[in-house]
Amino acid sequence: VTRERARLKEDAVPSVFPFTSTTSKRRQLVTRIPSQPSICDYQGVQHEIIVESSNDETENLEIELTPDELVSNESVQCTLLGRFSIENIRTDPKAINYYTGFSNYDHFQFFFYCLGPAASDLKNQPTIISPLDQLFLTVIKLRQAKEDYELSLMFEISESTVSKIIVMWINFMYFQLKELDIWPSREIIDKNMPEDFQKKFPTTRVILDATEIPIQKPSDVNAQSITWSSYKHRNTLKTMIGCTPRGAVSFISESFGGSASNRQIIECSNIIKPESNMFLPKDSIMADRGIMVQDLFAPMDVYVNTPTMLKGKSQLEPKDVVRDRRIASKRIHVERVIGLSKTYKILSHPLPSSKCVLGSRIVFVCFSLSNFRKPIVDGYA
Repeated sequence: VTRERARLKEDAVPSVFPFTSTTSKRRQLVTRIPSQPSICDYQGVQHEIIVESSNDETENLEIELTPDELVSNESVQCTLLGRFSIENIRTDPKAINYYTGFSNYDHFQFFFYCLGPAASDLKNQPTIISPLDQLFLTVIKLRQAKEDYELSLMFEISESTVSKIIVMWINFMYFQLKELDIWPSREIIDKNMPEDFQKKFPTTRVILDATEIPIQKPSDVNAQSITWSSYKHRNTLKTMIGCTPRGAVSFISESFGGSASNRQIIECSNIIKPESNMFLPKDSIMADRGIMVQDLFAPMDVYVNTPTMLKGKSQLEPKDVVRDRRIASKRIHVERVIGLSKTYKILSHPLPSSKCVLGSRIVFVCFSLSNFRKPIVDGYA
């Protein structure tokens, strides 16, 4: 059974708009649905059933929300999604590795316990999220270089609280990790030295190289001059990094302005101080050509292996070429270690001026975290 479809009158004028306060009575909603198959369908005849809904049902289906109600509903939706937490992804190793660099939840928790019992009882520690999630937030900042505002949305806390947590935990991790003696003894070096390295450079104690991290241009003119790097052509912080032949980070200097030379950084570090007892006689250091510090280590009877300089020659002797190639093949380990540490993207993105005060400690923490990950140098390298 069908009836004539309702049509708009020719003299009708639209009167319902989103900005009008009064609305006319809603027209009845007419829905057409196909009927159950019948003999008519098989004969190529189609028919429809008209279903009319009441005004109450129509009003329940069509709900108009004010802007204030929309904002309220959005906040409810965010709340329903839940606060971001390490517990939410504890069974997802891929997500944990993405956000923290650790292989799984147990690995991350192991690092938390390595920081000692003080990690759960820091002074002026915010109570709105757990200590484990505070560490999680800080490592996300280091790993993904997220803005404080984005982290505040993820963890449902204020932006100022995020900044406070990051500063507190970076300082805490710096002082706790500083207590670890990452400089191994000669016996440990020999025990873990790769086989090929042992054959070619058996006395090597550390491989040194400098690295730079970008920072935002300081507003102070003197700071701009101090941090300007002629090598990177931008403002940077420069740090000297040392690793063992097996690829463990064993030395992290303080960070200096990008204008500092490699020699100046080593002269200001503890590595050349005799009272530090970091080297034994006949030990050797492997370094790049730009680190010319043989005279600084000579009093300790420590040799510095660097590629041969031409010194006015047109070309190197064949034996020098072979030696330089061997040094280059082993010195690449420190560059790989630096590359692994720079997977913490805060070291690759320009460091904000507000965080430059913590620049040296951020570098130290990121490179120290690399020692909690699997070694990247094979035992036969």
